[in-house]
Amino acid sequence: MVEDNKINQLVAGKFLQKFGYQYDIAENGAQALERMQTKSYDAILMDCQMPVLDGFEATKRIRLLEQSSQSHVPIIGLTANALEGDREKCLACGMDDFTTKPIKIDELEAKLKHWCSN
Repeated sequence: MVEDNKINQLVAGKFLQKFGYQYDIAENGAQALERMQTKSYDAILMDCQMPVLDGFEATKRIRLLEQSSQSHVPIIGLTANALEGDREKCLACGMDDFTTKPIKIDELEAKLKHWCSN
């Protein structure tokens, strides 16, 4: 999970635990990129708006790293915006899917089941 807000980390973390997933927390895109260098992940929940390196740029950089390794980690964008064009912006930068905040537990569970296995 890449999320800078402590409350959102707690809420999403509780959902992930309920679904049976193990998770790490990176507080910005730069930390996520560092962790991707040393550990593999089944999926990434990526907040779109963060300090240091936002989710859009972090996703683009992850996709560049994946080109050399021939791997692909599903990235699900998390955005507080539900405006027209947000879905397209997430997909255009390389995210596989997205969901809005506040997180809807059933929607998140369905997306995680679709993109990965625990």
